[in-house]
Amino acid sequence: MHFKRPEKHDIGLDMTPIIDTVFNLLIFFALSFNFGITPGIQVKLPSAKADVLKHEKKEVIVVVTKDGSIFLEQKRIDLDEILKEFKIIFRSNPDIALIIQGDEESLYGKVVRIMDFAKRAGITKIAVATRPEEKVE
Repeated sequence: MHFKRPEKHDIGLDMTPIIDTVFNLLIFFALSFNFGITPGIQVKLPSAKADVLKHEKKEVIVVVTKDGSIFLEQKRIDLDEILKEFKIIFRSNPDIALIIQGDEESLYGKVVRIMDFAKRAGITKIAVATRPEEKVE
C-alpha cells in the first residue's frame, strides 16, 4: 500500500505587525524626548564646558529672567519672600537641591543673592544651570 504523505506548507512568521509595533514605539519615544523642563518661562542659559549635572531625587528650580523677574517652581516671587520660601522647602526636605536657571543677560547680583538666601536657609546643594557650549569649527 502506498500512502500519500500530506504536503508540508512552510508557515512563516508575518513581520508586518512586529514592524508596526516597533515603529510606533520609536515614534512614541522620539516625541517624548522633545519636552523641556520648564516650557513656560523662556530664558537663554549661558554656555559652559562642565559636565552635565545629575538630577537629584528632589530639586527646586529658580528662574531669573532677563528683566530680573524671579520664579520659584514656575510661580513669580519677590526677592524679599524667597528666604522664607527656601526655609519652608528645606524643612520639608533637607536633602533638596536648588537649580538656578539665570538668563545670561540677567543681573548677577540677583543670582548671588538667591544663592546666599539658599545657604542661609540650609540648602547646600546649589547648581547654576547652563547649556552645552556650541562647537565652532
